[in-house]
Amino acid sequence: MKKLFSLPAELWQSRRLIWKLAKNDFKNRYSGSYFGRIWAFTQPVVTVLLYWFVFGHIMMPDKKELLTAGVEAPYVLWLTAGLVPWFYFNEALNNGTTSLIEYSYLVKKVVFKISIIPIVKLIAALFTHLFFVCFMLVLYFIYGYKPEIYLVQLVYYTFCMFMLVLALSYSTCAIVIFFRDLLQIINIALQVGMWATPILWNISMLSGNPLLQKILKCNPVFYIVNGYREAMFGRTWFWENMGATVGFWVLTVALFLLGAYIFRRLKVHFADVL
Repeated sequence: MKKLFSLPAELWQSRRLIWKLAKNDFKNRYSGSYFGRIWAFTQPVVTVLLYWFVFGHIMMPDKKELLTAGVEAPYVLWLTAGLVPWFYFNEALNNGTTSLIEYSYLVKKVVFKISIIPIVKLIAALFTHLFFVCFMLVLYFIYGYKPEIYLVQLVYYTFCMFMLVLALSYSTCAIVIFFRDLLQIINIALQVGMWATPILWNISMLSGNPLLQKILKCNPVFYIVNGYREAMFGRTWFWENMGATVGFWVLTVALFLLGAYIFRRLKVHFADVL
């Protein structure tokens, strides 16, 4: 058990190296293309515009209130508040899962602390996420909303997302080395998860099916996506829903301890397999 709790200490001791590697990872990701890091921002923006056009102007142009289920906000803004955290979860989980494979040359170095590699990828993805949070807030103010103290909770919910992905990544990055099909399973799960979170529609639409609604609320990503929207439109604090907050952190800590255990049990074989 003591070894499990030593992982946070290792990350803290290597914080400067982690920060340096994360900045280099982000800078080098698109170094071979003409437009460079612009591509990191283009695809998510196009995705937001595509969903907004299809759901807001083609499928349900006169019934947008059904999608937001009573939330008084423009659909494109409400949609962006859900997609921004989901984009980070999607990118960070994929990058965290493949981090040891990508940095296999570091894994094979005996003196290098390979436990810092997953968090490097997550911080690199965080740079793009912070840009989209700013983009979302600019859109928020353009639509006439005034700055509210509740918006500071975006920092808290971003931290929640970061910790959740980190907890998952320590398990997935270790397992994928021995079971490469895991990456395909994760991609399929993310496709299903986007609709089950939900992102494009409000869970209040399931008020007639309370059991299914309760099941979907058990998704930890729902806590974060709903938190983004509550911070922007609901004007409520995260501690007002203490049951969901406690449940999220209990699950996240459990996943982190499980991930740390799996990572430490398997890491002695990483160099041999890679």
